[in-house]
Amino acid sequence: MKRIDAVIRREQFGKVKLALEAISCPGMMVFTFRGHGKQGGLTETYRGRKFKVDLLPKVLLTIFANDGDVKKVTDAISKAAKTGEIGDGKIFVASCENAIRIRTGEEGAVAI
Repeated sequence: MKRIDAVIRREQFGKVKLALEAISCPGMMVFTFRGHGKQGGLTETYRGRKFKVDLLPKVLLTIFANDGDVKKVTDAISKAAKTGEIGDGKIFVASCENAIRIRTGEEGAVAI
């Protein structure tokens, strides 16, 4: 099993969600937050004055998937979230030792 964490632009979330539904993604957790990566934020102008917005709105998706489904999930996220501009986001994949379904006590891949 793997844990897939994807940091994406807030405005791309709808497209990513549809792409994940299209591949029958088993489920996801969604968190909204503010942050920045290499771009360090944006410089904007308001009423003739420039100011820096260094924490941008982002969405964090967390998905647990079987090893064989990781490529399908990461490809769907990448294609749907890509705008070609800096700040499109990142996907992180990490191993997950176990999952336990509380209701039934099932463990491992069947608990996903």
